[in-house]
Amino acid sequence: MIGVMDSVNELTEVVGQNRMELLLFKLSGLRQRYGINVFKVREVLPCPRLTVMPKLQKFVIGVAHIRGQTISVIDLAYAIGGRPSTNIEKCFIIIAEYNRSTHAFLVSNVERILNMNWDKIMPPPKGAGDSNYMTAVTEIDGELVEILDVEKILEEISPSKLDQQDLDEVYDDEYTKIIEEHKPKVLIADDSKVALNQVCYAMEKMNLEVVKANDGREAYEILRQAAANGPITEQFAVVISDVEMPEMDGYTLCARIRQDPVLKSAYIILHTSLSGVFNLGMVSKAGANDFIPKFNSLELAKAVKKGIILTNAGRSGSDLVIGKTKEA
Repeated sequence: MIGVMDSVNELTEVVGQNRMELLLFKLSGLRQRYGINVFKVREVLPCPRLTVMPKLQKFVIGVAHIRGQTISVIDLAYAIGGRPSTNIEKCFIIIAEYNRSTHAFLVSNVERILNMNWDKIMPPPKGAGDSNYMTAVTEIDGELVEILDVEKILEEISPSKLDQQDLDEVYDDEYTKIIEEHKPKVLIADDSKVALNQVCYAMEKMNLEVVKANDGREAYEILRQAAANGPITEQFAVVISDVEMPEMDGYTLCARIRQDPVLKSAYIILHTSLSGVFNLGMVSKAGANDFIPKFNSLELAKAVKKGIILTNAGRSGSDLVIGKTKEA
């Protein structure tokens, strides 16, 4: 497994190139091949000895002690509707970071890593319904590979909470005046239905009008159409985009916006479950105004409020760097 992880490319080189690296694996009792973005993977290990603790969620088969950290191990096959995994001692765990937390996912086998274009990653087939755990699909070696919506899985295991009191902290006279006078809109792009609904709910609680997009390409088309009606900052006060999305990722969407003369002044917040300090460098390279790891409603609300105030003041686009304005 060390060889698998050693094959990961220098990730910062794929920014703005609409590329991603996909770790392929299989699950116990299921013939389907699955994938996860290498960005989220810390390491892959043979399943260590697990400690079973009382009152664990049924998909959590135990905890492992790895490099001084205690990590819950989720039976991924069981969590997506399959049977509980067998022969656990022959399985592997994928240790990954999602939403500011470290998780371990039990899989039966890890195959390889592929470097590919996001435009080869497609949304789930229409008619697949909302009960599936796909966030995207792709074809590899003539076989359909399902990219799992891990955020949905984690939400079902440990639901997040949106505290209205947190959102109330953003309200002050300046923000309230802008909301009442301009009724700003925000564009939200995310391929995970769970994440999209979380963000939309938070924005609506801030009295903002919301427009949804399921991926970067759709978001870009929405922005281009909106720009026909006037300056983009008058159409959308803030654009909130996930990073991992089929067809066009968030970094590429951000870079496209900055390269487009009619869109370049848009205020962009990248909002992602990807963890790690390297993301700050990527955000700067792509040209985003801010970067907020998922999902903290207060942090997101404060970032959106800041974007709305700056956009309303006419300071956006090239006049901004991550989280602050440039010095005059």
